[in-house]
Amino acid sequence: MLLSTLLVAVVIGAVAVLAAQVLRSRKPEPPTQAQWTIPQQLDRADFDRPEAEWIVALFTSTTCESCERMTAKAEVLRSDAVAVDVVDYQSKPDVHKRYGIDAVPTLVIAGRDGVVGRSFVGPATATDLWAAVAELREPGSTPPPEAHTPQS
Repeated sequence: MLLSTLLVAVVIGAVAVLAAQVLRSRKPEPPTQAQWTIPQQLDRADFDRPEAEWIVALFTSTTCESCERMTAKAEVLRSDAVAVDVVDYQSKPDVHKRYGIDAVPTLVIAGRDGVVGRSFVGPATATDLWAAVAELREPGSTPPPEAHTPQS
C-alpha cells in the first residue's frame, strides 16, 4: 500500500512538472523592442548655422505626418543662440545615411562641440523640447521629471 501511494505521488509530481514545462514553452516571447539609431555626435558643418551655440537637427521625411507637427514645434526654438535645421530625407538622404537615421522624426540637440545632449525619436511635446533646450543651456533650470507627475 505504501509503495503504491508513493508511486501515485511520483506520477502526479512528474505530470505536474511536465505540464509546467509545456505551459512555459507555450508562453510567447516578449515583442521585439524597437531600437533606433540616434547620433551621439554631429559634425556641425553638416547643418545650417554651424556657428550657433546650439544646433537642433530634426530629421524628417515628406511622407511623415508627425514630422510636420514636429517641424512646427522645433521652429519655435529658433533664436540667435539656437539654430534649427530640418533635414528632410528626400532632400538630404546623404545626411540621413551619414548619421544612420532609421526613424523619423528624430530630433537631436547638440552643443558647440557637436555632442548630442538630448534626443527624441518620434513625436514630442513642445514643452519637452523647450525643457530640453533650457536644461542643456542652463543645467538645473527645469524641474526633475517626477515634479511633473500628478499627485493622487
